[in-house]
Amino acid sequence: MRWFHLLLSSCVFYAAFIPVYILILFFTILIDYFAGIAIENSQGSRRKLFLTTSIIANVGVLAVFKYYNFFTNNINELLNQLHITAHGLPLLNMILPIGLSFHTFQAMSYTIEVYRGNQKAERHLGIYALYVMFYPQLVAGPIERPQNILHQFYEKHSPDATLIEYGLRKMLWGLVMKVVIADRVAIFVNAIYNNVPENNGTMLLLASFFFAIQIYCDFAGYSYIAIGAAQVMGFDLMTNFKRPYFSTSIDMFWKRWHISLSTWFRDYLYISLGGNRVPVPRWYFNLFVVFVVSGLWHGANWTYIIWGALNGFYLIFAIVSKKWRDAFNRMTLISKNPIIFRIIQIVTTFCLVTFAWIFFRANTVTDAFLIVKKIFTELGPLALNSSQVLTMLYAFSGITLLFLVELYMEYSSREVPLLQHSSVYVKYASYAMGIVYILLFGVFDGGQFIYFQF
Repeated sequence: MRWFHLLLSSCVFYAAFIPVYILILFFTILIDYFAGIAIENSQGSRRKLFLTTSIIANVGVLAVFKYYNFFTNNINELLNQLHITAHGLPLLNMILPIGLSFHTFQAMSYTIEVYRGNQKAERHLGIYALYVMFYPQLVAGPIERPQNILHQFYEKHSPDATLIEYGLRKMLWGLVMKVVIADRVAIFVNAIYNNVPENNGTMLLLASFFFAIQIYCDFAGYSYIAIGAAQVMGFDLMTNFKRPYFSTSIDMFWKRWHISLSTWFRDYLYISLGGNRVPVPRWYFNLFVVFVVSGLWHGANWTYIIWGALNGFYLIFAIVSKKWRDAFNRMTLISKNPIIFRIIQIVTTFCLVTFAWIFFRANTVTDAFLIVKKIFTELGPLALNSSQVLTMLYAFSGITLLFLVELYMEYSSREVPLLQHSSVYVKYASYAMGIVYILLFGVFDGGQFIYFQF
């Protein structure tokens, strides 16, 4: 009955936000559960019919709750521009269900994998419901595949001290990233990004840099906590981040950032469009479409769509310009010094990613372009008040810690020695210091994880 306890806990966890919205989950769970069995029991076109029904149901829920008002607003704006104001469409007054895009994509991966023959249809309704609702990753991923997680719900998981310690260690580091770093820099980012006209380019540039850190620590921190919590219970969730800011190219960045979503789009959209096994122009089109859809997945706003399109452009431009860049590197002999060359690549990739984050974070498209304009034309002195100076000190101490830890892990492929020291005194003293660090320097203002809204 372990599955029942986990499912019940997951229901209580989800219902704690808006109880009635759990009915949305039950609706898609029932549709996909029966669709999976029907697909497996069918032949020919009927299999595609059941898959299509499942996808329409899932995408339909997303369309109503997440995208209806966005598209309606745009249609109404278009009608206004055409002076057809009498036919405006009504808007819906509702709150977006938490984590809707995450559990919808996880549910869709199940029926697609059953359709492709990579996964047997799950006959146990409770186990299937748990696959969609497993609470550590229900509201912000990682977006699991059925092959990785479904069988684990049948396995016996006896308490394992090593796994429990390993999971708790991940949760501790996730909390440091979230409440000490992400929530600390968020104070400055929110103050600046919510008052764009009143700040100069230098302040906006610093806030943009901080947002790149904030969103990484916020989301990767959540992933560490989710993976660690599952590990404590004996479950193994997929890795979602691999130190993405050490990437030497945009392509590598997307193989290290939000891996469960990137691979979802690769497996179910990019390959379905033909991937790179098509004429070159169509290949570029496929890449661009995937990134635009990825932007729309994040939010029903033009800022997210532009962010996705910008990343698609980066990737296509990197492919198109590879010969020119290689020729330039040979001519300037930059690549002769691998360390300097790698640093240049990492810094360039970070700058490009951070520039795109401006559109992701800005409240409106107008704000985003104003930020870009000010960064390039209105640099001025840092005008920090006393509280912002203190925030800076805390923030930079946290960012330095993050950089040192990730630098060590990047080039040693191991955890920080103090956390796995052979001496239990050193090891547990390190844990205690981590907890004290969180309590002393963490921000506990009830701030949510950024990706909960997606």
